[in-house]
Amino acid sequence: MENVVLIIHLLLALGLIGVVLMQRSEGGGLGMGSGGGAISQRAAATALGKVTWVLAIAFICTSLLLTVVAAQKSSGTSVMDRLRDAPAVEEPVDDGPVLPSGDLLPPSGDDSAPLVPRAD
Repeated sequence: MENVVLIIHLLLALGLIGVVLMQRSEGGGLGMGSGGGAISQRAAATALGKVTWVLAIAFICTSLLLTVVAAQKSSGTSVMDRLRDAPAVEEPVDDGPVLPSGDLLPPSGDDSAPLVPRAD
C-alpha cells in the first residue's frame, strides 16, 4: 500500500508542477506591483487555479498518509536499536603474507625468503 500511495504522491507532485508552470504570471508576488488597483480585488478563479488547489490538497493528504504509514512501520523501534541488532559484516582483507607476532620490521623485498622473526 505504501508503494501505491508513493506513486500517487509523485504523480501529484509532477502534475502540480506542470499546472503551476502553465498558469499566467501576474507579476504581483507578495502583493507588490498590483497595477494601482485595490489589493482586495480578486480575479475570478480560473480552471487552472481550481485544478491547482485540488492537486495541492491531494498532495498534502498523501504526504500525511505517507507520514502515518511510516510512523506505524517504525513504531517501537529507534535507529539505534536497529544498528545494535544488525549483524556486523566484515569483508576479508588481503594484507599479503601474515608476519609472526614478534616481528615489527617490514618484510624485505625478497619474496622467496621465509618470514621468520629476528632473533636479536
